[in-house]
Amino acid sequence: MHHQEFEPPEELQDTIKCFWYNRRVSGAELSSFEVVPDGYAEIIFHFGSGCSISSGGELRPLPSPFMMGLLNQPAIFYTKNRFEIIGIRCFPWTVFDLLGLPSDKHGLHLFEHPMAQLQPKLNAFILDGKIDEAVAAVKQYFLQARAQVAANSMLFKAGIAMQEAKGTIPVSEVAAAAHVTVRTLERNFKRSSGHTVKDVSGLMRFEQVRNQLWLDPNANLTSLAHEFGYTDQPHLSREFKRYSGTTPAAFARKAKKGKQALSNDLLNLSS
Repeated sequence: MHHQEFEPPEELQDTIKCFWYNRRVSGAELSSFEVVPDGYAEIIFHFGSGCSISSGGELRPLPSPFMMGLLNQPAIFYTKNRFEIIGIRCFPWTVFDLLGLPSDKHGLHLFEHPMAQLQPKLNAFILDGKIDEAVAAVKQYFLQARAQVAANSMLFKAGIAMQEAKGTIPVSEVAAAAHVTVRTLERNFKRSSGHTVKDVSGLMRFEQVRNQLWLDPNANLTSLAHEFGYTDQPHLSREFKRYSGTTPAAFARKAKKGKQALSNDLLNLSS
């Protein structure tokens, strides 16, 4: 698997976290990969053999583009042979306004949208291996889209406060950072994202704990619970399992095995 991330232009940094490219190659048989919830919405253009999502026990083919909103549990995707993605990682409180769509809480969004006209152009770039050119074309499209959307400084300030605190501050402090009442913030945040401030903060905290456990599988869970504002370790464990489908201890064991396998691969490559 190959993964690259690209910084957004300054004009898009209040709306888009990053652009990214991913390539995975598998065999002729269907293979699966899991996407775990985080605090972002993702717009996905895909190329190659296509992909499907597991839904209600059946595989549902996905068009390109589609959008994954905030998830509350892992999603399983299936693909085969060559599969490449150009992704746009958006802040959930800005993505619906950026696309000119009504907000909702659905994890998967399938829609008809003018940005689908980019697909043939992007596909040609991908087939030629011109990843930078493909990303540049997507950036240019969203620069033009962003210019049509009025800036919402209240949500921007709220988003900055939430990111800087990594989801650990209460709604009242987010509202204070945005210079509005809690009621006004909640109303505008839910209108723009389909979710509450608490929903998004919870995902941000989970993402931070998951990243910490990947970097240090031996991290003390009680300390992590305190650092990221959970009531106690059982609270952290419940929230972690809710979003990932596994306990933090099981994830840490898996991370340790994964890092060991990667280390062994690097040793084999260097020997």
